[in-house]
Amino acid sequence: MKLNFSKYQGTGNDFILIDDRNEVFPQDSNIIAKLCDRRYGIGADGLILIQNHKELDYKMIYFNSDGSQSLCGNGSRCGFAFAQSIGMVSDSAIFETTDGTHQIKQENDIIHFQLFDVSQFDELNSKEWYINTGSPHHIVISKNVDNLEIVSEGRKIRNLPSYSSQNGTNVNFAQLLQDKVKIRTYERGVEDETLSCGTGATAVGLMAGKLGYKSPVHIQTMGGDLSVSFQQNGDTFTNIWLAGPAKKVFEGSVTI
Repeated sequence: MKLNFSKYQGTGNDFILIDDRNEVFPQDSNIIAKLCDRRYGIGADGLILIQNHKELDYKMIYFNSDGSQSLCGNGSRCGFAFAQSIGMVSDSAIFETTDGTHQIKQENDIIHFQLFDVSQFDELNSKEWYINTGSPHHIVISKNVDNLEIVSEGRKIRNLPSYSSQNGTNVNFAQLLQDKVKIRTYERGVEDETLSCGTGATAVGLMAGKLGYKSPVHIQTMGGDLSVSFQQNGDTFTNIWLAGPAKKVFEGSVTI
């Protein structure tokens, strides 16, 4: 089977995008893992299918590089850019993905993705938080994220027994600066450090809001800059938007 694809990246978080409006892509975790392999495949942090939807603008199915599914903020922005490129949408859309229905829009070259309201914040101790923004995130506040061994430290937390019932957690290491927050991320499903994580940036942005940062919170990832805007009403955060770029890298075909 010949498969046409496009490759997109959002602040270094990269994805294989497939026009699956005919629903012929075999949703097999082994095939997905092979395509995402950086040595033997195309190479990506995840794979995204864009399909027709009976009521909304489109349906997006997101797979991590191991074939597991989750909500992906950077992937959602890239999925929207791809849907634009194949003529499904213009400058805004409503689409269905892993955790439900979301709004998304483009303003200039920046794509804004709306996430669900968040009201539960688990402050584990003075330096660690747990926040679910559609995907689970364990946040560790660090004085200098550049000096951390992200993979080894992230893997320990990702596999803590307390997270075993939910197939582990993503882990974000956050450095609080005066005008922004710098983060590095260990992603569940990729099982490695990624250059950016959208739902993780959102979780860190909301944590920063709890700590007194004003909206929008600027997030510096290894792959570029994101922003998280929100309205705060007591312990509840509403009107949450993740904003950042989504760029096409190349397109091609592969036999699977």
